[in-house]
Amino acid sequence: MKNAEDVTFGGSGLNRAAAMRGTEKAKASTGDFIIFVWRGKILMDLDNEPTLAQFRFPHPLCKDADEVFLGCENDQNYIAFDISKWEPAEDDQPDPNVFFDPTQQRHPLLEEKYAFCELRGHMLNLTKREAELCSIAKGLLHWNKSQKYCSSCAGLLQTKLSGWQKNCSGCGATHFPRTDPVVIMLITKGDKVLLGRSPHWPEKMYSLLAGFVEPGETIEGAVRREVMEESGIKVGPVTYLASQPWVFPNSLMFGCHGTALTEAIEIDPNEIDDAKWISKSDLLDVFAGINQSILPARKGSIANFLLEKWLSDRLSD
Repeated sequence: MKNAEDVTFGGSGLNRAAAMRGTEKAKASTGDFIIFVWRGKILMDLDNEPTLAQFRFPHPLCKDADEVFLGCENDQNYIAFDISKWEPAEDDQPDPNVFFDPTQQRHPLLEEKYAFCELRGHMLNLTKREAELCSIAKGLLHWNKSQKYCSSCAGLLQTKLSGWQKNCSGCGATHFPRTDPVVIMLITKGDKVLLGRSPHWPEKMYSLLAGFVEPGETIEGAVRREVMEESGIKVGPVTYLASQPWVFPNSLMFGCHGTALTEAIEIDPNEIDDAKWISKSDLLDVFAGINQSILPARKGSIANFLLEKWLSDRLSD
């Protein structure tokens, strides 16, 4: 796919400046671009056209916040600060039991137009550069928060390389940010595409089938295995289309096209809630809002991206 990086979070060519990590040059200094993250949510500027809230260092919110280096451009750093230690009022707390958290948290030191928001709700408003910064910051800070102890000896880990590495204080083992490979499959048979839904998704929402790549497995093998396990459908030829960083919390999605050899669906209820074939004409009506029997994958996701390419006969573009 020629325009594969047009997908949201597809990259903006940011200089990640790996050689600077762990040096004084990677620490925030006067004039650097900074963004703020709170418990996985990104600080957004909701005035007029919502966009990523970017400030210049120094800023009062930086005090006692964890800092990670994202990259640089024109001799200025991009730095993310995690202020998750801040505790909002009780009625402003997010709901941990929902698929998508619509709540917004406003810090008392900031203007009313600034709020911490779920990234999936605003990802279409971001420029390529803003999307890449958010993706790096969210994924890197999640790893730093969750990776506290060594998996070899349970020793306490110490942050190194400006947030990009952790060393064990006990056995000396080094740990690096984790990314989980996931295949997501556009499975077609003639003019029909296979869609499925997980039980925890919003009502009527359907998307492409997806699953984690297992150890020692190719992407193509994972596509065939996952489709067979979830829907009972046998897949023949598989081609790679595009990828998308999906830091919810730490996946890299490999979008693939597979041609189905069989049509009968037999779902595994332990894997998915439902699966169905839908024709191209019916799916066009779904995307146009004419057919509301199902809801398509969220805009900005690679599933939506691949389906739109298929509907417009542009998988090779």
